[in-house]
Amino acid sequence: MASIAALGIGSGLDLNGLLNQLESAERQRLQPITQQKRSYEAKISAYGKLESGLTKFQDAVKKLGEANTFGATTSSVNNDVLSVAASNNTATGSYSVNVTNLARSYSVATQGVADKTANLGTGTGSVSFTLGNGTTHTIDLADGQTSLDDVRDAINSSQTDVQASIVNDGSGTPYRLVFSSTQTGTDAGITDITYGGALAGNLATDGTTEVTAQNANLTLNGIAITSQTNQVEGAIEGVTLALAKEGEATITVSRDQESITGAVKEFVEAYNELQKTMSGLNNFDAETGASGQLLGDSGLRTVQSQLRNAMSNGVEGAFKTLSDLGIEVELSGQLSLDETKLSAAVSGQLADVQNFFAGTDTVDGFSTLTNNTLTNLLAEDGPLESRISGFKNSLDRLDDRYIREEERIFNTVERYRKQFAQMDSLIANMNSTSAYLQQQFASLNAQLGQGN
Repeated sequence: MASIAALGIGSGLDLNGLLNQLESAERQRLQPITQQKRSYEAKISAYGKLESGLTKFQDAVKKLGEANTFGATTSSVNNDVLSVAASNNTATGSYSVNVTNLARSYSVATQGVADKTANLGTGTGSVSFTLGNGTTHTIDLADGQTSLDDVRDAINSSQTDVQASIVNDGSGTPYRLVFSSTQTGTDAGITDITYGGALAGNLATDGTTEVTAQNANLTLNGIAITSQTNQVEGAIEGVTLALAKEGEATITVSRDQESITGAVKEFVEAYNELQKTMSGLNNFDAETGASGQLLGDSGLRTVQSQLRNAMSNGVEGAFKTLSDLGIEVELSGQLSLDETKLSAAVSGQLADVQNFFAGTDTVDGFSTLTNNTLTNLLAEDGPLESRISGFKNSLDRLDDRYIREEERIFNTVERYRKQFAQMDSLIANMNSTSAYLQQQFASLNAQLGQGN
């Protein structure tokens, strides 16, 4: 008998549909594994959110342990004679400045020539500069390249402390070469220019066009100061003065209290945001039955417990706890900030505020103590990474279990397929035999009928 190509052909039954239903029923065994995998994946994602919140909070905690945070300064000037920039930890105070001269760069022009593209002589040439600091630069010109244009280009491409340009004064010999120092001050000024070779006797400096180099001169609280540039650094430690014009001005450098209180606010906000994240991960909605991914999780409880302990850390000094600075832990776990109390502490006892947060040489401050807690929580062998590692291991085991179940289901379905094929073949044979017998009986009846 010919083999059956598809289930049901021999029997006329929907054996493929039945086999699909049986396979679907078998695959129901995979659903619990899939649900468990999703649960573990959700917990790993939740721990990622928790780690991110802890890291952000740790950044805010570390900032309160840095001296620069409490050394932040703000500077101002009472007019436009100069501008000022002060770095952190600069001594505060008021300074009187009198700018009598601005720094100026040197420039001088040559006598004019009629054609700026014509060689000034035959053969090679050179031009040498001596600067106020004693440095000498010599620029050599090749044979046939001694025009004013050539001299300018050679000087500018040599990357010395001198630059050249060509001006047209509109006279009969209009083209002049102008030499300019790239820096201000007498050290960068040109003290001597020498022309050699083809330039000697064909190019000369016009002394009437000379603009001499000049240093900046000022007094700071009556102390005379000279600077090669209009950017004066070091006159006041940590302060840079940008001189703009001659005149008198008053500089004020003060502690930037707004920046300092802002750092404390960032700490409070980062903590509250972390608390909000943890609350969402541990939440349960009685009405909807929805729960956070880490509801009842032991790792989350560990984090919450250690953070509560950290917020109650006390230190030695005028300020002993957060509440002394107007920071209170509410029943909800969030921090509240009394900005008036904090501002008063910063303005009146800044050193004590710094000691509380940043500590001293002998006593750890609140920032160090809290950062130690956060570092332990976020460590590679800490409770968070330990939980994440456990979930990942469970996922690996579930993957192995899923593969094994898939193999069992496949084998079961294949067994059903073979059994159905055998049944289909059996019924096909039975149907074939039945049809044959019917045919024989019909033939016999016909013969018996003819005999009568």
